[in-house]
Amino acid sequence: MTTVTLNRPKAMNALSWALRNAITEAFIALRDDASTDVVVLTGAGRAFSAGLDLKELGGESGDAGGAARAASQADMVDAITGFDRPIIGAINGVAITGGFELALACDLLLASTEARFADTHARVGIMPGWGLSQKLGRIIGITRAKELSLTGNYLSGTQAEAWGLVSHCVAPEELMPLARQLASDMQSCAPGMLPKVKRVMDEGYRMTLAEGLQFEKTASRIHMDDVTPDMVRGRRLGIQERGREQQRHA
Repeated sequence: MTTVTLNRPKAMNALSWALRNAITEAFIALRDDASTDVVVLTGAGRAFSAGLDLKELGGESGDAGGAARAASQADMVDAITGFDRPIIGAINGVAITGGFELALACDLLLASTEARFADTHARVGIMPGWGLSQKLGRIIGITRAKELSLTGNYLSGTQAEAWGLVSHCVAPEELMPLARQLASDMQSCAPGMLPKVKRVMDEGYRMTLAEGLQFEKTASRIHMDDVTPDMVRGRRLGIQERGREQQRHA
């Protein structure tokens, strides 16, 4: 497991050009890191990310972002979604507008009770460009997504859990331990399976149900050609014991 932490706490982890480039470079590097099978993405300080650095966007910081903007070669969200293993977003504080879109690039989200989500694109006068207008409605339903995007109102971590945006909402001190536990659970799967299962789910989600079912069938047939009975037997006992252990602690 690798933890990627947005580290501009004094600026509420606002997404300056420099920070966006750093995130992009981190995920491009992680693609080639065979030792990283799960990534946890979180923020330092009180925020996950307050979104685009509006001071930089509005020219208030002079040309501070000029060099970083000129050096930018890849899209931040494309770099994240191009990572083929699971990404857990541990939302420790506010995730606003571009920060909300950054969160939605993760495979699953966990929230602290200090977390708050907001889409203020319409209030600022900018358009989403990292997927929020398309992803949010597919996750929480189009009417709830329109409520958030057309009002700019905040959504608490507990309400985000109720709406299905996040899987769990926990006390701040429990957030990273939960993220690490889920990462550990993922790591205990059969070798090589995390990228394969993530791919078939992501690709199928973009298709109609009929297309997705056919895509899964083809992927399953190709994969099962390399699975032997001995491999299945070796995993079965471990799965049974894990199930009994989870029941004991349920």
